[in-house]
Amino acid sequence: MSFSSFIQSVAINSLSKISGQTFTSDDFQINETRPEFEGDYTIVLFALVKNLKKAPEKLGAELGEQMLKDYPGFFSGYNVIKGFLNLVVSEKQLTTFLYENYNDENYGKKPLNHQRVMVEYSSPNTNKPLHLGHLRNNFLGWSVAEILKANGNEVVKTSIINDRGIHICKSMLAWEMFANGATPSSTHTKGDHFVGDYYVMFNDEYRKEVNALVDSGIKKEEAEKEAPIMKQTQQLLVEWEQGNPEVRNLWSTMNGWVYKGFDETYKRIGSDFDKTFYESQTYLLGKDFVKEGLMKKVLFQKEDGSVWIDLSDENLDEKLVLRSDGTSVYITQDIGLAIEKFEQYHLDKSIYVIGDEQLYHMKVLKEIIRKLGMPFADKIYHLSYGMVELTSGKMKSREGTVVDADDLIDEMVATAEEHTTELGKVNDFSEEELKQLYETLGLGAMKFYLLRVDPKKRMIFNPDESIDFHGFTGPFVQYTYARIQSILRKTGQEDLAIINNNFSESLFPLERQLIIMLEKYGNIIAEAADEMNPSVIANYVFNLAKIYNSFYTEHSVANAETDEKKNFRVALSVMTANNIKSGLQLLGIKAPSKM
Repeated sequence: MSFSSFIQSVAINSLSKISGQTFTSDDFQINETRPEFEGDYTIVLFALVKNLKKAPEKLGAELGEQMLKDYPGFFSGYNVIKGFLNLVVSEKQLTTFLYENYNDENYGKKPLNHQRVMVEYSSPNTNKPLHLGHLRNNFLGWSVAEILKANGNEVVKTSIINDRGIHICKSMLAWEMFANGATPSSTHTKGDHFVGDYYVMFNDEYRKEVNALVDSGIKKEEAEKEAPIMKQTQQLLVEWEQGNPEVRNLWSTMNGWVYKGFDETYKRIGSDFDKTFYESQTYLLGKDFVKEGLMKKVLFQKEDGSVWIDLSDENLDEKLVLRSDGTSVYITQDIGLAIEKFEQYHLDKSIYVIGDEQLYHMKVLKEIIRKLGMPFADKIYHLSYGMVELTSGKMKSREGTVVDADDLIDEMVATAEEHTTELGKVNDFSEEELKQLYETLGLGAMKFYLLRVDPKKRMIFNPDESIDFHGFTGPFVQYTYARIQSILRKTGQEDLAIINNNFSESLFPLERQLIIMLEKYGNIIAEAADEMNPSVIANYVFNLAKIYNSFYTEHSVANAETDEKKNFRVALSVMTANNIKSGLQLLGIKAPSKM
């Protein structure tokens, strides 16, 4: 049980003793004591005052006395300031906690709770490379999955690849028109970039044809429909739907190029999946449920044969679920895939990591499934996130509109090399070690910066700011970890076989603060899992690194006042390093042992 949970249970028991009433954790708050006051944890008394009909100061004094009487080994003192009871945890309790947990690399993680959760993220189209938005999506989805695992859940990581549709046919047609048989290998181009280049070529050619038609006197809206290249693309889609072997073969070949390119990027950023769904295999899934919905009169058919659902009562209007020609729309296949996920994996929760522009779509999906009578509607959760933009147009994609993920990663690694070289602390690194370090720092900086912000907020990504070794950044936390490893190498006690639980010396304020911070890591993981918010972890490891740096500035480890104090500070350093490494791992960030 964590310190805060234990204090809460003690407070409930002690309140019952002094009042004769029954209380729950909802009746009062427990916070960490503010730094300007003496204490470690604070009970906020105001919510209790009216019910108990006592002045806050009197209630605080009575409760403090009772808690110390009931658990003298846990508390060493208290003070009351207005409506706040500040409690001091005993040094014995703090050092006992440290000695019992300092060498546990899995501290804070929970045992399996038999809850199965699916996290779906990434979900790219196969007509162009991954971009900056995909990076935030991948980092967020992967990190949430790992945080949920650390909190005891069985997690299935999935992706749905949008590998069919008009956008894919555009790249295919452009390749037929302009490639002259070129391939990624013949042009020495990464597969997803290669196909993306032809998507751009399509758009360039389409724009020319539309402009030519407009110049001939046709309205733009009509010209966009009548452009020959668009009509050819639509015909290509029809032939794909009909199973034309030649079209299917080209589609399969070009998608293969893209998948190979995606895999290279995923491997580089550390993104992985337990199961990949393909839209080409799922787009027909929902049609049977449309028939069922018509039978149940949950859905209705219009005169043209199209099928709709009326969600006006939910302020979501009417929504098309099947076109008049019988073809699926996105919501149709999403219904079918959602049902397949639950039937195949028996999920307790299905989390969709999708941008906030899809809020309406996800609300509609959930309501349709609810109206179809599916029992898992409330187990669907949309983890929405805001758009991410750059501070400048410095890095342009091949389309000139969004930033390619590979380009941005290369830029970040180059920036990491520049900053590290300026610091001049890597003279003893081999060329291979330097290459790995720059990659670790560049990716760490990008992941930390994108994850340190609440997912629901839109954000601006500043590459230079993200790699500042002195700011709220990944490299600052990584550097602190490497610094601790250096300290432990110098003390020669990385494998400290402790010590004993008879530590007799007084703790300095920063030593106390550091132990309190280390102890709360389990609560931090639980909070991050409950909120599905990696920024909780990012803030924790940053603040832990800050406190450790302050501690180390004031107190030597290798040259501590006594051997007992030295061993204590080594243990403190080991646990700090373990928690930092664990937290960074939950964010998908490597912790280098030297920098």
